[in-house]
Amino acid sequence: MGKDAEDIWSDDVAQLLRVSEGFILSGVDPTGTPGYAHGKKQGAKDLATGAAELDEYQDRLFARSRVDATHSSVLLVLQAMDTAGKGGIIRHVVGSVDPQGVKITAFKKPTPTELKHDFLWRIEKALPEAGQIGVFDRSQYEDVLVAKVRELAPPEEIERRYGAINDFEQELTENGTHVLKVMLHISYEEQRARLMERLDRPDKHWKFNPGDVDERSLWPHYMSAYQTVFERTSTDHAPWYVVPADHKWYARLAVQTLLLRTFAAVDPHWPVADYDIATERARLAAT
Repeated sequence: MGKDAEDIWSDDVAQLLRVSEGFILSGVDPTGTPGYAHGKKQGAKDLATGAAELDEYQDRLFARSRVDATHSSVLLVLQAMDTAGKGGIIRHVVGSVDPQGVKITAFKKPTPTELKHDFLWRIEKALPEAGQIGVFDRSQYEDVLVAKVRELAPPEEIERRYGAINDFEQELTENGTHVLKVMLHISYEEQRARLMERLDRPDKHWKFNPGDVDERSLWPHYMSAYQTVFERTSTDHAPWYVVPADHKWYARLAVQTLLLRTFAAVDPHWPVADYDIATERARLAAT
């Protein structure tokens, strides 16, 4: 990651947001801006600066994959309660790169066909190819969050799924996919305000789902389910990061920085020409 992107943070944001041993979700302040001492206006400027760096990283990753089909990919997993800002991350962070190098999948309620298979079947079909950024708007974790809270599967099956997810993500990383898992952590009060805005504005009525109000009654159960997810599936090869999300501008900047760090680890280089440049330059000049 470039020096400028590093300098905007007062501390290591990845360490601040990473789920490590002893992590407690209830101890995270959704209104906070860990590691960032500036406000919304400066945050917007820093996001724009980071967008250029992220775009170049993606160009290099995509170009490299054209000559090396086994090269790396990046998978961004976004989980959150409703209204936490997953769409804003996709639009304002991932949307800053060339769309030909991005694969976005929004996972909804499983279809009858998907229910005939193991829960990871539809996930595997949506994985990014070499050179792509894959984005999961919700993910395999719905099958241990919603399924647990709504009691859609027996406890022993939920337990099996934690292990299956860990094995699945281990295999992904071994095969060259860099997995970045982010939970956008919004407060109960902020969610109410955002849902109310959807009811107040005709241009946002289409975003409102009456079922969202029903889900709010299960908020403590979801927070408990997320805590268990972090304890079972935040691993060395695919750790979780919890990003305070009451301030949308901060969440976007933090996720962008985590993506930049992921790309820095991949370190994609422009592919070297497999032809003699001087010869081709002379041939072209002669035409």
